[in-house]
Amino acid sequence: MSESSKEKGEATFFVLEEVHDSRFPYRLTIRKGDKVLLGLRVQDRWPGQRGNVFCIREERGSWISPHKELERVPILLMKRLGKRLSLVLDRAQRKRCDFLFLTKKYRTKEGEYEQIFWRTQKALTSHRTRAKLSTSGACSINILVDTSERYPWKFQGCQVTRQKLPVGDYALAGEKGELLAIVERKTMENMLTDFAKMPAFHQQLSELSSYRHCALVIEANYADFLNPAKVPYCRPSFVSMAIAEISALHPGLLVVFAGNRKLAQEWTLRFFRAVQAHSLDKPHPKVAEVLEHYGKSMEEDPNGAPSAKGTED
Repeated sequence: MSESSKEKGEATFFVLEEVHDSRFPYRLTIRKGDKVLLGLRVQDRWPGQRGNVFCIREERGSWISPHKELERVPILLMKRLGKRLSLVLDRAQRKRCDFLFLTKKYRTKEGEYEQIFWRTQKALTSHRTRAKLSTSGACSINILVDTSERYPWKFQGCQVTRQKLPVGDYALAGEKGELLAIVERKTMENMLTDFAKMPAFHQQLSELSSYRHCALVIEANYADFLNPAKVPYCRPSFVSMAIAEISALHPGLLVVFAGNRKLAQEWTLRFFRAVQAHSLDKPHPKVAEVLEHYGKSMEEDPNGAPSAKGTED
């Protein structure tokens, strides 16, 4: 939820109502204050073991008067995951669900139609289906390499440009030249040197973590930093605390111990491809509209995710 929404005291709720309709006996709405962000007619109170519950979108002009309200639950988190609108509700059980929005073409005539499926975490994990990633699919990417990199990583099949970066060593450039993701590369020796000047290192990482997608990729294993034979002039307790402090002070920053140069390069390439695929995957118009009215989603604020209650679906 955005800061302006918090100031106005407008909470967002998941509301389930019973209506007089034998085929779709329930109405599910997402509401922020007096505004209905999404209205759906559903066939069950919760997907549960049924798996996917088919939904139809209901516009306010066609609403059937509700028989009674069954539940009203605050929404802790709402964000887009590919073509899905994902929700976390403020309760211990039956709290995670998503809505899959699909647009299909008619087989026998021109035009498109909409399909919406309501799904839960339990249903998604209990049904064995072919694994599919939200960011799957090949895409051409433009990688920027900072001019200060003396022996840069090699990215086969990518457009690579050398230029001065504001921060970091590698960046993913968008279609308009904007920086979609930033990676800071560190060898083990680099990290140990930076541990000796932690205040300055934190300043650098603060600028790095100001980008939505950012990572500190280390060409070593975590265990290497705790091995006295590999860090003879540092106490393992100090090194482990320094590493922990980085994650504590920069929670939006990915810290990746890739193991070696080759794996660090491979992880960065896959990371950039996933970010690019997500940026090109345009959301369903209704999903985009809901998130726009919802406010600043957690998809855009990696440092502000709330803590959800409980662990059961």
